[in-house]
Amino acid sequence: MTHPRSMERPAAPDLNRLAARMDGAVVSAGDDGWDEARQAWNLAVDQRPVAVAIPESAADVVEVVAFARDAGLRVAPQGTGHGAAALGALEDTILVKLHRLRGVSIDPEARTARAAAGTIWVEVVEAAAQHGFAALAGSSPDVGVVGYTLGGGMSGLGRKYGLGANNVSAIEVVTADGLLRRVDRDHDPDLFWALRGGGGNFGVVTAIELDLFAVPAVYAGILWFPVDRAGEVLNEWRAWTDGLPDEATSVGRILQLPPVEGIPEPVRGKSFVVVELIHCGDEAEGRELIAPLRALGPVMDTVAWVPVESLTTLHMDPEQPVPGSGDGTMLDDLDESAIDAIVCGTVGTPLLSVELRHLGGAFARSRPDHGAVASFAAPFGLYAVGAAPTPAAKRVVEETIAELRRALAPLESSHTYLNFCDTERDASTLWTETSRHRLRRIKTAVDPQNVIRSNHEL
Repeated sequence: MTHPRSMERPAAPDLNRLAARMDGAVVSAGDDGWDEARQAWNLAVDQRPVAVAIPESAADVVEVVAFARDAGLRVAPQGTGHGAAALGALEDTILVKLHRLRGVSIDPEARTARAAAGTIWVEVVEAAAQHGFAALAGSSPDVGVVGYTLGGGMSGLGRKYGLGANNVSAIEVVTADGLLRRVDRDHDPDLFWALRGGGGNFGVVTAIELDLFAVPAVYAGILWFPVDRAGEVLNEWRAWTDGLPDEATSVGRILQLPPVEGIPEPVRGKSFVVVELIHCGDEAEGRELIAPLRALGPVMDTVAWVPVESLTTLHMDPEQPVPGSGDGTMLDDLDESAIDAIVCGTVGTPLLSVELRHLGGAFARSRPDHGAVASFAAPFGLYAVGAAPTPAAKRVVEETIAELRRALAPLESSHTYLNFCDTERDASTLWTETSRHRLRRIKTAVDPQNVIRSNHEL
């Protein structure tokens, strides 16, 4: 979406004025700590904004937004810096790093969690588990709760409970007019709808309230097979997903693990095809469900009855910033030829991981009270990633992923998942036409000067 803005470059802002109005910090080029302040979670992303504002409170966020608007600048909120690759150039933007806005509170009676903007998923998961509850967390323990949820939120419990964005009870947000608002289904319902799946286009979220679920334990883990069985195992997994109950969410994945410390010795430097299972129903039913895949003879089997908080590390995502390049899509089908293309386009390449997520279930069911991303029609999602320690390595990974997507183009869905898109995408591929028109109308109403920017803009 485009908005009229001055064609003249604004005069250099007096950042000292902003710093004087905040309890937090303002860092710009040449200051001590500049490189650390502008760093994204992905170390291969080079962010160079006008300045980095580091608020200590929602009141600080109000000051940053007001200052940027009056200075003719834009504001890009960032919790952990995941997903920053799609953000683009920031030469007219103040990057607002929200990591100091931390904290989780649980309301056991309402079955909700309130998380401040910089909170990461492991903090919510562990706090909820103390009360016997589960949150619809992402696959990485250190992903930010807010950004993940605004982008839709694809949880390992999602086939049972749906998208994270559609299990939100309230959002606190600073809009471009400098107002801190608390929005829910009864207060500013249009903005509440837009925030849930519309990404970060509508304001700087300072806190979010999430629904919790009475799931203290799950039947979950990984079946590991040698990578030379990738085609066989993925085809068996694909057939197995037909008819699964909503309680079962699974991933088929090719892993090519580097020989680096931090990876457990039994798998370090080796390649596998794996099946991840999370079953939030009865343990005996889970054992029966996984039996056909167990019969294939995995070399390792970690599927067991485990506390729900253990899911934060099930997917084995890195828990600290790393340099990488990734991208994803969604598939309208997954047939034998597509699996062949995935195996051929992955095994022996620089890709560390190519995963296929089985969707359907509650992911596919839309209700009137849902947000801007009401459901996913596609039955499978794909995400591929490789290490990018140098620009040359990054280019090779990008080319490998692009080639893989070209091979899958006949099955690629017309719409995809914001949080799987690490490259810039046309808005028509992220939202349905009806949702896109409504999102644009709401954006114009709450941010006519286009002050707030997201990694996926309208």
